[in-house]
Amino acid sequence: MEKNGYKPGAITCRTILNGLCKIGQTSMAIRLLRKMEEGNFELGLTAYSTIIDSLCKDRLVTEALNLLSEMMSKGIQPNAVTYNSLIQGLCNFSRWREATTLLNEMEQRKIVPCVRAFSILVDAYCKEGMLIKAKEAFNVMIERGIRPNTIAYNSLIDGYCLQSKMDDAVKTFNTMDERGFSPDVFSYNILINGFCKNKRIDEARSLFDEMSTKGVALDVVTYNTLIGGFCRVERPRAALDLLHKMQACGQLPDPQTYAILLDGLCKNKKIGDAMALFQEMKDKKLDHNIVFYNILIDSMCNAGKLATAREIFSGLFAKGLQPDVRTYTIMIKGFCKEGLIDEASELLEKMDGNHFSPDDRTYI
Repeated sequence: MEKNGYKPGAITCRTILNGLCKIGQTSMAIRLLRKMEEGNFELGLTAYSTIIDSLCKDRLVTEALNLLSEMMSKGIQPNAVTYNSLIQGLCNFSRWREATTLLNEMEQRKIVPCVRAFSILVDAYCKEGMLIKAKEAFNVMIERGIRPNTIAYNSLIDGYCLQSKMDDAVKTFNTMDERGFSPDVFSYNILINGFCKNKRIDEARSLFDEMSTKGVALDVVTYNTLIGGFCRVERPRAALDLLHKMQACGQLPDPQTYAILLDGLCKNKKIGDAMALFQEMKDKKLDHNIVFYNILIDSMCNAGKLATAREIFSGLFAKGLQPDVRTYTIMIKGFCKEGLIDEASELLEKMDGNHFSPDDRTYI
């Protein structure tokens, strides 16, 4: 525009700045901001907040905080939207102390924190295993007249599940319902996952069935979680039945569904069922994924069928699949287990030649 003799106005520049941030071109947006400053355009809160949010999404939180300081030095005061972006960005890096400081700063500036700010903090505390602080933040939110939303409840439920405090998780789940927030598919998935990880499969199955009666649509994560749960408690047949039910209900399995079930069948020593499932995957052209082959090769090595494992490994290249570090590690361990040290050393050299660096597991 400038080359053609047209000088964009403030509104045009702000529109372009917003668009650049939306497509992830934050550095270009900052250059435009500097040009606007040089041109003495009136820059308001929205322009700075937009770039601060974009910097946080680009994981450049320190730069975002610096821009906040610069903005405030020019007499432009942040609002709840500005703080929310920064609190989220800090929590993404486990910088919850700084996030808490910002929340306190909001209150000092008479900016009322919204439910999103508290929900972000509750989630961050839970992920850090700091349940007491998460509960404190949750209670402060209620004390200040801010009604927790489904996201806040889900974060707290997940926090309890992560620490295997399933009774507290269920209590929070029920409280959520009593206070007028119907649990959504995420609420159920979190709780089902918690029960599965704690091998309380009957309670997980009960919740699974409850979803249909409550009108909550099951998604692929719901099925994957319960399939994994059945495998964990050595009920591979129930896991297979659930896959068939899933398909009958019109819910398409994703690659993770097959990976979970294939791994579960192998670990439960149902090699025949695993191979039948894999054949079904091949028939549907769903087998082009190195993860599936890693599972099969590993199960063959563990079952003492090194020849079969080697055959599967050798056939990868013909299928257009490239072995990864995990594939090489499995085969090297398989050779070592059978005392074939020369073959293991040869494969280790081949791995290095293919520019794969062995990880810690390769040498265990």
